[in-house]
Amino acid sequence: MALLVSIVAVSTASILIRMSDAGPLAIAAYRLIFATIILLPFFLRSGGFKRLIDSSRMDLLTLIGVGFVLAFHFASWISSLNFTSVASSVLFVHIDPIFVAAVSHFILKERINRSTLLGIVIAFAGTSIIALGDVVTGKTKLYGDLLALIGAIMLGIYILSGRRIRQNLDLVSYVTPVYATSALVLTVGCLVTGTRLTPYPPREYLLFFAIAVVPMIFGHTVYNWALKYVSAPVVSISLLGEPVGATILAFLFLNEMPTLPTIIGGVITLAGIYMCARSTPSN
Repeated sequence: MALLVSIVAVSTASILIRMSDAGPLAIAAYRLIFATIILLPFFLRSGGFKRLIDSSRMDLLTLIGVGFVLAFHFASWISSLNFTSVASSVLFVHIDPIFVAAVSHFILKERINRSTLLGIVIAFAGTSIIALGDVVTGKTKLYGDLLALIGAIMLGIYILSGRRIRQNLDLVSYVTPVYATSALVLTVGCLVTGTRLTPYPPREYLLFFAIAVVPMIFGHTVYNWALKYVSAPVVSISLLGEPVGATILAFLFLNEMPTLPTIIGGVITLAGIYMCARSTPSN
């Protein structure tokens, strides 16, 4: 049930982001700033600040590192929505189970089986069809696909890290410092790149808040809760619902109809990702 709630919530992200006129880094920064503010009272009430102070240097560095990864994920993926379609963007950003399988094979020394390998091949065949279709319609879309792919790598690292850290740390103590670090990194990114942080009309701040509450709190935070009880590959599989949900919402609210190569490639990609994630070891 928690995963179902999170998938419905994260499916709204790309639509809400497209409705905003702010720059990608500003959207990402406010998403994490508002999410951190919402969680901060729960973090303080539960004694999270004291636990943070009492943590080892390695634990603190790990949380900061995950915050950086999350910042890069949002920066690259939200930027991709400026260049490619919602369907292509959410499909490319969710091939993270392939990277989960790769990490399991090369770093965790959990050898991938034939089903996983076949899933990787099928998924890459599907994404190749989408990429070729995007090349025909313009190289700009291919750039957006690449940004979403970078976001997928970051998402894979984020999910694997969360799966490990959440075994020993409660939800609020984990996500609050991670979100706060990510918010700080993105804010600095805005200042360095000259992205406007203020002022915005009230409508924009409402959108920022909606993005923080719905896809961030009820999406990312809920599936971070689930990571303690469900294996990372299962969470990755469940996230395959976002490309479907986001594509439907993009058609309904943005009148954005996916192209035939995106539909065909998307179905093949989802099948490959499912096969890959399902057969990846759960550790």
